[in-house]
Amino acid sequence: MSGFGWEALDIDYEQEAERICARLRETVAQSLRRRGLVVAISGGIDSSACAALAVRALGKERVHCLILPERDSDPDSAARATLLADTLGVSVETFDIAPALEAIGAYAARDAAVRTVLPEYRDDWKMKLAIAGGSEGAINRFRLIAQSPDGAMHERELRLHEYLTIVAATSYKQRLRKTIEYFHADRLHYAVLGTPNRLEYDQGFFVKNGDGSADVKPIAHLYKSQVYGMARHLGLPERLCNAQPTTDTYSLEQGQDEFYFALPYRAMDLALWALEHDVPAADLARVLEMTVEQAEAVYADIVRKRRSTAPLHLRPVLLGNVSVGDGAGAHAA
Repeated sequence: MSGFGWEALDIDYEQEAERICARLRETVAQSLRRRGLVVAISGGIDSSACAALAVRALGKERVHCLILPERDSDPDSAARATLLADTLGVSVETFDIAPALEAIGAYAARDAAVRTVLPEYRDDWKMKLAIAGGSEGAINRFRLIAQSPDGAMHERELRLHEYLTIVAATSYKQRLRKTIEYFHADRLHYAVLGTPNRLEYDQGFFVKNGDGSADVKPIAHLYKSQVYGMARHLGLPERLCNAQPTTDTYSLEQGQDEFYFALPYRAMDLALWALEHDVPAADLARVLEMTVEQAEAVYADIVRKRRSTAPLHLRPVLLGNVSVGDGAGAHAA
């Protein structure tokens, strides 16, 4: 693999777009037996590329988009999502889900967990979670990063219980959004389109029965950098194509690599490709300009995340034999 390099991620975007769109048309009409697609758009590259592919496959008249902001959402996310809807010419509705999240206690549960490690934290503070350790070969550990109104930054190590509580509370957001998506899919007799890319799907970076739930996932085989390439090939505005990947989940700006992945997305794509194609760690280290030990640690972190998130991909476990009719496997977990 001495010739291994960034070109490993190159694909023929027109050929791939045609293949995806043909499969989308077939899946929606024959497997799912629905009239169109509902797509929740966040202003990020994944949902933007998915919406554009859906329009190319079915036509703008059979694609309905949803913008679902909440208290911690970056206002620019909704602005980019609106730009996407205008560019594609699709129907779009916006629903602020903050009141519903407030009513079910999502914000209160999160903030209570934060205050167990940072008692002075108040509602007017901003916060996020960060992960560290995996890229160095250590066990991942979790940190809380908070900013008070005067701009002062505060960091605390999180115990597992507090970390899990904060993540569980914020997962309400993805699950509530999915409930809204399925309401509109049901009323329109449409299917729900999921937007995870290969990196997210492989590494379990999704919420089960939240953003991990969908009827069809058209880009789950595409690496994140390929999704950017697809968006540009489909002619989406530069403001969308240049959007940096964020979780858009916490009130402080947070990159996906800071919260979950061992490396920035482009390097992470190449590392995942290399692992899947048995590229020696030394070759990955050369391309990413890191030590062999660091490359081996990245490989190990990928494997650990695959193992720990494997249950997210499972369907409900049946404890007896059940015969089902044709088409039972149409819905993805």
